[in-house]
Amino acid sequence: MKLHHCVGARSFRPLCALEALGLPYELAMLPFPPRVHAKEYFALNPLGTIPLLEDGDTRMTESAAICEYLAARHGAGGLGVRPDEAEYGRYLNALHFGEATLTFPQTLVLRYGRFEPPERRNPGIVEDYARWFLSRLKGFGAVLDGRRFVCAGRFTAADISIGYALMLAEFAGLGDQLPDFARTYWEGLKSEPSYARALAAEQRAAEAQGVSPVPSPLGG
Repeated sequence: MKLHHCVGARSFRPLCALEALGLPYELAMLPFPPRVHAKEYFALNPLGTIPLLEDGDTRMTESAAICEYLAARHGAGGLGVRPDEAEYGRYLNALHFGEATLTFPQTLVLRYGRFEPPERRNPGIVEDYARWFLSRLKGFGAVLDGRRFVCAGRFTAADISIGYALMLAEFAGLGDQLPDFARTYWEGLKSEPSYARALAAEQRAAEAQGVSPVPSPLGG
């Protein structure tokens, strides 16, 4: 398998999944954004976005879906939750909640607060979508209800998905506003060995391939 990745981008999710599953893979680092700085990448991914997972003839570009695929196809049940388990629905909901509900508003916070040229930045958008993220995160606290892991009593791809949203919040400058439950949950996820291995893997690959180690969290 080959994962195309930018440091700190959404592709960190499948990178964590690969490390958690102990799968052999090749990590191809790209400058951010690849659609601007690595136009040859369009030949592999016409969207120009990160991530891209190549697994034989399979090509996937959605980070949460890649985690779900790896858990189901290569995880022998360890990183996923089976359909016959009681919390399968909870697992799927949390897996996609991490991207669709928690990550999306933060991309607007970053874009209009940091990455657009000064004349296009918009404090109103930043404030509105930061509030949106924090409101949805507060709601997740009621769902998590003090658990260490979101479902099935074990670390799963759903935790990887939500964990990346909390990692992104720190980069976006929202870390100080995270509620206590989110800080506790996130600290627990960072203690998982796969998190440290994923961080080390991306740094080694960035240095070896001449790519900046500075995080690029908007993805491709």
